[in-house]
Amino acid sequence: MSTADGATPEHLDVVIVGAGLSGIGTACHLTTEHPGRSYAVLEARDDLGGTWSLFRYPGIRSDSDMHTLGFRFRPWPDSVALADGPSILQYVRDTAEEYGVDRHIRFGRRVTAAAWSSAEQRWDLTVSSAAGEEHLTCSFLLWCSGYYRYDQGYTPDFPGIENFGGTVVHPQLWDPELDYAGKKVVVIGSGATAVTLVPAMTSGEGRAAHVTQLQRTPSYVLAIGRTDPIAEKLSQWLPARIADPIVRAKNIAQLITLYQISQRFPGFMKGVLRKQAAAQLPEGYEVDTHFNPPYNPWDQRMCMVPNGDLFKAIKRGDADIVTDKIDTFTERGIRLQSGQELEADIVITATGLNLQMFGGATLTVDDEPVKLPDTMAYKGMMLSGVPNLVFMIGYTNASWTLKVDLVAEYFCRLLRWMDAHGKTVATPERDPAVEERPLLDFEAGYVQRSIHELPRGGDRKPWALAMNYAIDAVALRRGSLEEGMRFEPERATISA
Repeated sequence: MSTADGATPEHLDVVIVGAGLSGIGTACHLTTEHPGRSYAVLEARDDLGGTWSLFRYPGIRSDSDMHTLGFRFRPWPDSVALADGPSILQYVRDTAEEYGVDRHIRFGRRVTAAAWSSAEQRWDLTVSSAAGEEHLTCSFLLWCSGYYRYDQGYTPDFPGIENFGGTVVHPQLWDPELDYAGKKVVVIGSGATAVTLVPAMTSGEGRAAHVTQLQRTPSYVLAIGRTDPIAEKLSQWLPARIADPIVRAKNIAQLITLYQISQRFPGFMKGVLRKQAAAQLPEGYEVDTHFNPPYNPWDQRMCMVPNGDLFKAIKRGDADIVTDKIDTFTERGIRLQSGQELEADIVITATGLNLQMFGGATLTVDDEPVKLPDTMAYKGMMLSGVPNLVFMIGYTNASWTLKVDLVAEYFCRLLRWMDAHGKTVATPERDPAVEERPLLDFEAGYVQRSIHELPRGGDRKPWALAMNYAIDAVALRRGSLEEGMRFEPERATISA
């Protein structure tokens, strides 16, 4: 093909969309395992790091331990388990530089459309930038931009919000100039962002006068150590090449065990979590009102708080939790359905994300639009009927990067197999006997609001999403590459 001015677009073997943890990690795998292939990483923003360069709210940190959120090929170099955002961003930058990936990143490039041509056996990408619109073509397209919108978070339609005389801010669009020192703050939400903000805003210089976490429904909150004591000890006794895999394996086993016990013995786990919370809160605190969700542990993501900092803020009296529903905003704050009014100078809407697959870009295959709900996800990483496209969705019940690493390894293994067998196109073929299931079996609000817009999952492999690292590690590293896949050789008619 040619562009409007008659020029032939630049062609690359692989294009990776997104320069966050997923994109950088995938590029490192590609660089190491297929050094001869040409590739570029297209990043819509002006910085790498994805989530970790986008979010700037106070206390921003991981909600997964860094020994599993870090890459397997470049272990997290610290004993800190729940690291702060700037440290994680630096880790991503250092990784990109060490593997030379930073030289392949093209910033300010947003992919708005991707069109597959079976005749050409390649993707044509429409890319917008400050300089205008350009086209690239590639043989394989890897979408590593996550599954939420970067330009706006989710905020419900709060009644009367226009009457509020203070400041309203969503954590995704945090203003670094916002001064909350000595102010009354209400944080609306009960997820990881809310439980991070509350203790962060009640400590250190410039802390708020008081912070109230207003939640409609509680979450399970688990206090864990900020540092990993086993990682600390092993780093003293063993070289990193031996200690790092041990710590990573230990933490993966802990994650899997916690999830399995939660799912199989929810009553037992509820009791453990309640007992732990009660032990760290003031005597007589209404634990069952504020820390007893109406769902089972891990039906939604569990909130991890380092060294119990949320509980400590409550015990000091610097913060409190109110579990109620909003009636309306008022000039001075928020009136609740119970009749209570929360006074506030600042309201933070930590109310979640807006899901968006493929960054909102349109996908077509031979001029036919790809309707995501009509497709089925193959191994949670490809789409039925869509050739040479891999996307990254991490775990909802463990560290995101665990799955990303496995998918990147699978992709590199797939390329080796295709090279060895003279194939250039890989297309998952949907089996009509496979029954549909939701792609993400997860009750979080941001998932349930948009589940109808996502590809479907299946009731059996290779169409079922395991959400289990141990199972996926075997399936993606050792499993069949041909099951459910149609391969094609190179066509002699492909243009140069």
